[in-house]
Amino acid sequence: MQQTLEPLITSAWLAAWDKGDLDALDSLVSPGYTRTSKATGATVDLAGLKSEIAAVREAFPDLRTTVDDVVEGDGTVAVFWTSTGTHTHEYLGVPATGLTVQTRGSNILILQDGKILNETVTWDGSELLAGLGIRPLRGIAAPIVPDGDEFAELDPSLMKAFNRQFITGVTVVTTKEGETPKGLAANSYCSVSLEPPLVLVCVQKTSSTYPALFSSSHLGINILGTEQLGTVKTFASKAPDKFAELDWHEGPKGSPLLDGSAASLEAEIQERFQAKTHTVFICRVRHAEISETAPMVYKAGHFFDGAQLAEL
Repeated sequence: MQQTLEPLITSAWLAAWDKGDLDALDSLVSPGYTRTSKATGATVDLAGLKSEIAAVREAFPDLRTTVDDVVEGDGTVAVFWTSTGTHTHEYLGVPATGLTVQTRGSNILILQDGKILNETVTWDGSELLAGLGIRPLRGIAAPIVPDGDEFAELDPSLMKAFNRQFITGVTVVTTKEGETPKGLAANSYCSVSLEPPLVLVCVQKTSSTYPALFSSSHLGINILGTEQLGTVKTFASKAPDKFAELDWHEGPKGSPLLDGSAASLEAEIQERFQAKTHTVFICRVRHAEISETAPMVYKAGHFFDGAQLAEL
């Protein structure tokens, strides 16, 4: 069987992944074919597999795959492979990075009448993202929710009500796209540790600043002061040039730091984690500036003077 099946698997596999000839897979699989990711537990049919291949090929148009080994068992075939490609288009919400990455995997094929009935793959799209410097938060981004009311999905309105009870500071996250400053308002900032000095900020992928931020090596985080309410509104808007009426200066690595802020820092991006609609950036602080300006405070859609807080 290996003398006839191995060349068929190899040729059809390479035709689909390297050349985009998705119909080459049709002759390989049985009716009812399924493919399951061992990493995520997600299962797709043949149409789903073709869609996955098309998405990978669009993002990595120069994709090249090498079948390293094919091992036959009793009604099974194991395929070990290596793929290399350059990330030139968006993939799973990650803007093009121009990076060339290599990924490896193995597929266990279950055969029926000489065709593939189902297969389990050790690889999924997150492996490519890891090569690009971004990792998924598996249990958070796509949790497997058991059946039953005990684990029912939380009502979004209740989560919103919970968040409205939490008081935060107001920050503007900044970076550059070429020589153009970019930024967005964010309150999902926190300190991770002092030694080493790590901070965390979450950014929604739909933000116009996100592509520039993702491709940057550094970012700025500005804690806004009580005199910067207009600045908040500017960065929360879709204004084409949010820096046009603002005074700002560059950090040591070029990140825009806003004049008049209560505090500003510049940090090196060290980790990027996918959390469904957002990306979590873990950054190491390389530069910080502190002023005597009182910080602005945010709660339930309103802004307050941080200097007027009453001590309990």
